[in-house]
Amino acid sequence: MTVSKQAAEAEALCPYRLVLEHVTSRWGVLVLVELLGRPYRFSELRRAVNGYTGRGVSEKMLTQTLQTLERDGLVHRDAKPVIPPRVDYSLTALGREAAEQVRALARWTHDRMDEVEQARRAYDEARDVRSRAS
Repeated sequence: MTVSKQAAEAEALCPYRLVLEHVTSRWGVLVLVELLGRPYRFSELRRAVNGYTGRGVSEKMLTQTLQTLERDGLVHRDAKPVIPPRVDYSLTALGREAAEQVRALARWTHDRMDEVEQARRAYDEARDVRSRAS
């Protein structure tokens, strides 16, 4: 995969931010968490990821996500020379480490959602009061 000049320049300026974006992207999180369980073939990984959201990931977006995570050393792509072709995706040791961290954040979000919703309601109510007073 060729990296555009603009992407290469951004990567050189702040490589940490880019890796963080890849790991915490909408589809990156779901792919990493799903691959924690076991290796997947492309189509079954797509079905598993689509089970999390009402709006499914396109083949193109899943391919791009997997390629990005593979380039970062988080995902291993194992293409077997059989007919029909078989490609399995799994986590590398580095990917497993990242996925554990992402899963912990996802669990925290799930566990604290009631508190977040309460804070949002309080914020919105206070904002409405301020705007009516203005």
